[in-house]
Amino acid sequence: MGLVAAKIEPSAKEEIVNGLTQALAETAVETLKAQNFHWNVTGMSFGPLHELFQKIYEDHFEAQDTLAERIKAFDAHAEGRYSVYLERSAIEEHDGHADARTMIEILMKDQETLSSTLSSLAQVAEEHGDWATNDMATGRIEVHDKFAWMLRAHLK
Repeated sequence: MGLVAAKIEPSAKEEIVNGLTQALAETAVETLKAQNFHWNVTGMSFGPLHELFQKIYEDHFEAQDTLAERIKAFDAHAEGRYSVYLERSAIEEHDGHADARTMIEILMKDQETLSSTLSSLAQVAEEHGDWATNDMATGRIEVHDKFAWMLRAHLK
């Protein structure tokens, strides 16, 4: 167990791990959704959206590893089943049948959801002196806010 993680009270550890698991679940569902939209987007904006959706899913894929490793720093189980992710996630899966504008709107809303989830996690981590989780969550908030802004710009 990591040095800071080892010093955190068990009830605080549980609260932080639950927040990390929530963020992991939502990130995993969003990764697959963005990849699905990357494959299936069509229309006049195909090129830029195809590339943007790829940037999103590639970023989120790496973030899953970061989140899971932080969970492991608490000597907790890092969940890896999509069935559990779907149960835990406020982000829903999508079949990929949508027009480009709808895809953008969905991913934008999901980025905002992820930002909110991570904001709650950052707050809990700060309350318990877990600066590593706070820093990681704050960094991810910046990424999700940027993706939300980029998606929003396509709708104007």
